[in-house]
Amino acid sequence: MGFTRAELDSYRDRTVPDLLPAPLRLLFVGINPGLWTAATGAHFARPGNRFYPALYRAGITDTLVDAADGYDPADLDQLLSRGIGISNVCPRATARADELTRDEFHEGAQRLDALIREKRPVVVAVLGITAYRAAFDRPKATAGKQESPWPGTELYVAPNPSGLNAHSSLDDLARTYGEIARAAGIATHVPEV
Repeated sequence: MGFTRAELDSYRDRTVPDLLPAPLRLLFVGINPGLWTAATGAHFARPGNRFYPALYRAGITDTLVDAADGYDPADLDQLLSRGIGISNVCPRATARADELTRDEFHEGAQRLDALIREKRPVVVAVLGITAYRAAFDRPKATAGKQESPWPGTELYVAPNPSGLNAHSSLDDLARTYGEIARAAGIATHVPEV
């Protein structure tokens, strides 16, 4: 499936439902849905996004999830059966994260706070230090484990998997996501190449 620019633009400002299995062991939190994600209804769907390749390389999933055309039922089951959820700081779909306002980041943090208190994941991983700093008013935060405001839930900030994030390689993402998954009690394995 492919989309024209006009087709993608028609998904601007839409929202994508959170992926929330029960039990929820690990909640990955992106910045906001991109237009491709909004078009397919699958998180991190844009071709070139390194989220699913990092999960596979870390041994979190058994096969490489390809969400570019939406979720295949078997791929979706891999995530749900392992207790892996996905949400966003800001639910509104945009072409670029810099289209979001400061108020949207603060409102997103409040929405996430309520979601996390209700669902009680073992671990929350915010994917993007800039988004974490903006949403949670932590201007000097660094990546890694954070002091969690949620009793019983560990909080991490990890690199954003967007292909635009040149600061982290796929191997860096896989290593970090694997460590976070193990902290959540999710078994990882070395995938066959």
